[in-house]
Amino acid sequence: MSTQEKEINEPVKKGPFVQENAKSLIFIAGAIVVLIGIYFWYQNVYLKNRAEEAASQMFKSEQYVGIDSLANKAINGEGGYPGLEKIAEEYANTKSANLANLYLGGIYLRKGEYKKATEALGKYTATGSPIADPLALGLLGDAYSELKDFDQAATYYKKAADKASNKFTSPMFLKKLGLVHEQQKDFKGALEAYSKIKSQYPESQEAAMVDEYIARAEAQVK
Repeated sequence: MSTQEKEINEPVKKGPFVQENAKSLIFIAGAIVVLIGIYFWYQNVYLKNRAEEAASQMFKSEQYVGIDSLANKAINGEGGYPGLEKIAEEYANTKSANLANLYLGGIYLRKGEYKKATEALGKYTATGSPIADPLALGLLGDAYSELKDFDQAATYYKKAADKASNKFTSPMFLKKLGLVHEQQKDFKGALEAYSKIKSQYPESQEAAMVDEYIARAEAQVK
């Protein structure tokens, strides 16, 4: 047998690095299987159970949301029912927690706690709702307006107006966008916002008086 044939037939000797690497690959493969199992359990069992539990805890707070005198109970809870703050914190990643942040933002705005409103609304995640999603953005605009941060307010009002174009929320936020631009002395931007109400949403409530706003902005445009 030639030397070349002998080398081919002899088994390849694996060095320490190759052997250790093989062990690591086996470990990693096993870990991946475990992690996949944990992921499916987390998604299909743990999160599902938490979502159902959170939803069952929401109804009492929702009864208080629109009532100013009960705002603190909506936030902090009452008796055996947790408030919106606790639901938002303890049931994160659920639809109820997401909705709780939207409710909290609105309540904090009414209470004049604008910084808290921005924090709560900033945690809200878009769901695809043509009402809730633009509302969350518009409320952020309101909070920043009250904080005199007109750049941020304008950003969120524009996003709110564009998010789900309809004759109910879009003209409302376009009007607020125009007013913020006037505060910024950006009368051209204000004119554009007001003109969009007239051209795109002529049947909206805001359109009925928008000519007055257009005339005011036009008078300031140089």
